[in-house]
Amino acid sequence: MADDGFRDRMSKQGEEALGKLASDLLENPLINSAITRAFSAREKAVQAQEAAMGALNLPSAADIDRLTRRLRTVSTRLEGIEESLDRLQDGVDELSAKLGSDAALVERLSALERQLSKLTHDVSHVSDAIDAVPPPVPREQERLAVDEAPAPKPARKRAAADKKS
Repeated sequence: MADDGFRDRMSKQGEEALGKLASDLLENPLINSAITRAFSAREKAVQAQEAAMGALNLPSAADIDRLTRRLRTVSTRLEGIEESLDRLQDGVDELSAKLGSDAALVERLSALERQLSKLTHDVSHVSDAIDAVPPPVPREQERLAVDEAPAPKPARKRAAADKKS
């Protein structure tokens, strides 16, 4: 029991001593300026790395994460389209089995099959287009903002307005 009290006092004194030491170190201008310079050097290194990756046309981790999320979204949508097409095909197969060889219905089913094949073809082109990602634009070019110069007013209209007044 006496050991617990002694341990608590020693722990409290140790915490106070460490707190005072940390406070003194942070108040020291030399230590404070060294920490500031270290953080500024780190920031400059990160900026230089981003510039180098942009110059080499390499994507950053954020670019890759954004692309991964977009691909997951597109993949989910394509799966939904595939499921809808499968259900539609099942319905067409079921309908064709019930109806037999009625000429008008066979023609209608053929038209539906042609539309399905066209949709399948279009979906494959969308999938190919998703895989063909254009090269990313370097960060320096993304941030450029170009203002348009205002159009000069014609001199004739001003002169005519001055004569009227």
